[in-house]
Amino acid sequence: MLIRHLDQARQSGRMISAQTWDSTRLLLKDDQMGFSFHITRLFANTETVMHYQNHLESVYIISGEGELENRDTGEVHPLAPGTLYVLDKHDRHTVRTKTEITCACVFNPPLNGTEVHDASGAYPLDAPGLGESRADASNA
Repeated sequence: MLIRHLDQARQSGRMISAQTWDSTRLLLKDDQMGFSFHITRLFANTETVMHYQNHLESVYIISGEGELENRDTGEVHPLAPGTLYVLDKHDRHTVRTKTEITCACVFNPPLNGTEVHDASGAYPLDAPGLGESRADASNA
């Protein structure tokens, strides 16, 4: 059994920050679950352009408001607590926030931990890991 706490993970180097967001990587490739799980905050009044060419992602909005644009179709969808969106076709997308958005994200294949978006908006397939293994987490 693996136990991690969000606040402890943020303080232990599992939080990766970028200009428009930060992401606490609670579950990563080294945990050997076949997916990664993150709590991500998108900062208020920002725009983040993404295109996960190497990963599929599902996102559940916990708090905050904004909009999601599918850059291939031009469709715009409101984001609010309770919304789930799934990027199942390596969708080119942009998230625009009105307020800070907190969301739970699942990636397949799992991230290694240090990923940030490249110029195309993608995460690399094999970024360096954080150096913490499953054995370093609290086990019960």
